[in-house]
Amino acid sequence: MKAMTIRIAPSILSADFCNLERDLKAISNADLVHVDVMDHHFVPNLTLGEPIVKRICEVTELPVDVHLMIEDPDRWAPEYAKLGAASVSFHMGAAHAPVRLARQLREMGCQACYAVRPAEPVEPIFDILDEFDMILIMTVEPGFGGQKFLTNQMAKVRRLRDEITRRGLGTHIQVDGGVSPSTATTVAAAGADVLVAGSAVYGAASPVAAIDAIRERAQGAYRD
Repeated sequence: MKAMTIRIAPSILSADFCNLERDLKAISNADLVHVDVMDHHFVPNLTLGEPIVKRICEVTELPVDVHLMIEDPDRWAPEYAKLGAASVSFHMGAAHAPVRLARQLREMGCQACYAVRPAEPVEPIFDILDEFDMILIMTVEPGFGGQKFLTNQMAKVRRLRDEITRRGLGTHIQVDGGVSPSTATTVAAAGADVLVAGSAVYGAASPVAAIDAIRERAQGAYRD
C-alpha cells in the first residue's frame, strides 16, 4: 500500500449560504468540498438538499464529498451520486443494508463511505472494511458546526488505522469536527488522512492560507 497524501475538505456548513459560489471559489486549493446534508430527523438540524447539491456539483471544480446525516440513506444516497457527488457518506445505524448500498454507490462510480458518531464503536466495521473507500470518524456530535474537538476519538482513529494497515487496505480515514491548524497534527498522527475543516477555514482571514496551514501540519505528523 502506497503512502497516503493528506487531503483537506472544507465544510460549507461554515460558509455564507447567500454567497455560496463565492465561498466555493475561496477554497480553490482544497482537495474536496464537504457538503453536510441534514434532514432534521436523524440529527436536530436542517441544511440543504438535492437541488443545492446539484448546483454545487455544477459550479465547483472540486470533487464534492457529501455527508448524509439523514434517515433512509438506502433510498437517497444513490440520488446524490447521480447528481455528481464524488463520494457519499452514510451513517452506521441509518442504513438497513450498508454493504449493498456501498456496492451500489461504487457501481455508479461514487466512493462509498461509512460514518461513525462519537458514541459508536468502530470495531463492527472491521469485517466489511474492504467494501468502503473511506470511514468517517466524527470528532463532534453530528448536527451543528463549531463544536469543540473530542480528543478521545483519536483512540478510535488509531485502532482503525491499525486494522487498515494490518490488512493492507487503501481505505481512507476522514475526521470531521473541530479540525484546525492546532488539532491537525493530533488527527494526522492518529492516522487520519482526510481532514474536514469548517470554521477554521471559513472563519480565517484567508481560507487559502488556513487550508495550507492545516495540510502542512497534518502532512508532517501523519502516521501510515
